[in-house]
Amino acid sequence: MSAIQYEKNADNIVILTLDSPNQSANTMNADFRVALEDIVSRLQADAEISGIIFRSAKKTFFAGGDLDELIEVEPDHATAFFHMIEEMKAKLRYIETRGIPVVAALNGTALGGGWELALCCHHRIALNDTKAKFGLPEVTLGLLPGGGGIVRMVRLLGLQNAFPLLMEGKQFSVDKAKSLGLIHDIVETEQELLDKAIAWVKSNPISQQPFDVKGYKIPGGDPKTPAVAQVLAIAPAILCDKTKGCYPAPEAIMAAAVEGAQVDVDTALTIESRYFTYLATSQISKNMIGTFWHGLNAIKSGASRPKDIAKWKARKVGILGAGMMGAGIAYATASKGIQVVLKDVSIEAAEKGKAYSQKLLDKKVSQGRLSAEKRDQVLSLITATAAAEDLQGCELIIEAVFENPELKAKVTQEAENYLIDGGVMASNTSTLPITGLAKASKDESNFIGLHFFSPVDKMQLVEIIKGKNTSNETLAKAFDFVQQIAKTPIVVNDSRGFFTSRVFGTFVQEGLRLLAEGVHPAKIEMAALKAGMPVGPLAIQDEVSLTLSEHVAAETRKALQAEGKDLPRSAADDVIESMIHQFNRKGKAAGAGFYEYPEGGKKHLWAGLSHWKKDLEISEQEMIDRFLFVQALDTLRCYEEGVLESVVDANVGSIFGIGFAPWTGGAIQYLNQYGLEKALFRANTLEAKYGERFKAPQLLKDKLHSGEKIS
Repeated sequence: MSAIQYEKNADNIVILTLDSPNQSANTMNADFRVALEDIVSRLQADAEISGIIFRSAKKTFFAGGDLDELIEVEPDHATAFFHMIEEMKAKLRYIETRGIPVVAALNGTALGGGWELALCCHHRIALNDTKAKFGLPEVTLGLLPGGGGIVRMVRLLGLQNAFPLLMEGKQFSVDKAKSLGLIHDIVETEQELLDKAIAWVKSNPISQQPFDVKGYKIPGGDPKTPAVAQVLAIAPAILCDKTKGCYPAPEAIMAAAVEGAQVDVDTALTIESRYFTYLATSQISKNMIGTFWHGLNAIKSGASRPKDIAKWKARKVGILGAGMMGAGIAYATASKGIQVVLKDVSIEAAEKGKAYSQKLLDKKVSQGRLSAEKRDQVLSLITATAAAEDLQGCELIIEAVFENPELKAKVTQEAENYLIDGGVMASNTSTLPITGLAKASKDESNFIGLHFFSPVDKMQLVEIIKGKNTSNETLAKAFDFVQQIAKTPIVVNDSRGFFTSRVFGTFVQEGLRLLAEGVHPAKIEMAALKAGMPVGPLAIQDEVSLTLSEHVAAETRKALQAEGKDLPRSAADDVIESMIHQFNRKGKAAGAGFYEYPEGGKKHLWAGLSHWKKDLEISEQEMIDRFLFVQALDTLRCYEEGVLESVVDANVGSIFGIGFAPWTGGAIQYLNQYGLEKALFRANTLEAKYGERFKAPQLLKDKLHSGEKIS
C-alpha cells in the first residue's frame, strides 16, 4: 500500500490522502519519498488536473521527518543525503509551481515536515481542534527545517517574525496560526474540511504562492532593508550569548534564513538543504534525537515501570508541608483535576501554601491562558488544613517537610492512619535514604520516594526512589501518578543522594573547588555556561543556600560515621564554611552569598570573593572538561552501582534533573559521543591532576574493551 493514496474526482481535482502503511503517524520516510515520486509522475502525465488537495487518513495530518532515519545519517552519507533531500524538495516544488490550486486540509497536528508540506500548499484549512499544534520544532533536536520550512516561513512572515518560530521551535495553535495568516480558514467537521478545500480549488482555478508572484517583497524587507539590517547586525551576538556556542542549529537556521532571503526561492531551498545536511550528519543532533525523542518516548511508554500491573489513577492526594515544595506539588496535582489536601502545622501556613497556586493561576488568567472559571475549579480542589483527619481517604500522601529524619518519621506515622488500604506513602526527600525513612512506616512495601524539583510548576522531572522493601505495585502506582500530573518519571534505587542530588552536588562542588584554587569567579561561571549548564555553580549554590548545603553535609557525615564510614572534608566544604561563618553570606534567600542582590538591581558577583584570588592560570576548556567529566563519571558510577537501572533514565534525568548540558544528550551519552577511548584517557589525565573524583569506573574500561557503547 502506498503512503499517498491518489484519487481524482469528477471535477478533475486530485485528492492525495497521506496514509503511511507502516506507522501510526505520517512521516517523511522512505515510503513517503517513494510514494511522492510516483504521485508526481502521475501528475506530470495528466494535463487535465484542475487542483490538488492534501489530506490525511491518520488522526493527525503529518508528524514530520523520520527521526529513526535521521539518527542513522553519518558524515560519509552527506552527499547522498543532500541529493535525496533536494530531489524530494524538487517534487514538492513542482506541485507548488504547477499553476493550479493546491490546498492542505489539516485534520490535526502538523509539525516539522508535516508543517513544511502544508506550507507548500497555496491555501491551508484547519479543523478547529484545540489539541492541534503546528510549527517547526526541529531546533529542539539539533536540526533545522530541511523541507523548505525556513524558506517559506521567512517569505510569508518576514525575517523578524519568523525567527522565534524557527530558532526556538515554538509550536502554535489553530487560532494562533490563523492570526499569523498561516491558516486561511477554520472548519468544525472533517466533511466541511474537504468540502471547503474543494470549493476553494473551484474558486481559484489559477493559483500560485504569493512569493512566486513577480514583484513580491518579503514582509518587513530583505536583509538589505535598513531596519532589518540594523537588527541583523546584532542578532548573531545575541544568539551566541544565548547558546554559548554549544548549539549549532539556531546559528544554522539564522544563516539559512538570512542567506535565503537574498536569493530566489530555488536557490534558497538549496542553501537550506546544505545547512540541514550539515546538522543531520553532526553528532549533536544524534545526541539530542537519542535522548529528547527516543529516550523520552521510552520513558513515556513505561520502560521503567513494572510490567503486568494494572494502570492506576489517584483521586485524592495528601501533601504534608505547605512550603515551596509542598505548595508546588499541590499546584501540579490539582492542575490535573486531582483532589488535594495540603496540610501544615497551622491553617495560616497551609493557606499560604494554597495561595501559591492562586498566584500561578491568576497569572495564567491575566495572560489569557486560562479562564477564571477554570482557575476557581482548580483552587476548589485544594483543601488547606492543619487537621490530620482531613487526610482521610487519601490514596497517596507525599511528605514534603524539612530534611530531618525524626520530623519525617513523625509526620509519616501521623498521616498513615488516614491512608486507604493499599495506599502509597511517599517522601519528597532529596538526599535521605528511602529505606531508612520507610522504617517509620506501617508497611515498608507501600513506602517510596518521590523527589520533585524546584520550582515544581516548571521542572518536569520526578525522581522515583525505590526502597529495599518497596513493592512493584507501589512503584507502578508512583510511576502512574507522576505521568498523571504530566511529569517525566525516572526510577532509581535507594542510595544517599540517590542519583540527581548526588551528581548535582559534584557540579556545584567543582565550582567551589575552582574558587578555592584561585580561579576568578566570573571565569568559573562562564566556563559552566559554555559547557552547556544552564546556570553557573556559584549562582546555583546561592539558590540552594549555603546553610542547607552545610546542614546536608553535616547530616551525611553523621550518618556515615554511625556506619563506621567517613566523609572527608574538601576545599568546597572550606569555602562554604568561610562564606557562612567568616563572612556571614548564606545565599540568595539571606540576601548575600557568592552574589550581591541589590534591591531593584541586577545581581552581581560579590567583590569579597577576591579572598580566594591567586591568579591561577587554567584554560577555559580545562574547566569545561572538569564540569562535564565530574558529573558524567559519577553518573556512570551510579549506573555501575545499580543506583540507576537504565542509560535512558540516566541521560534524561541528568538533563531534566540537574541541567546537564542538553547538547550532549545526557551524562552517559556525553561519554559515548566523546569516544570511550578518548574519555578514558581524559579521565585518567584529570585524575592525575585533580584527584580520585575523576577516576574512571571499571564499567567504562569494560565497555571500551568489549567495543560496545555504554547502553
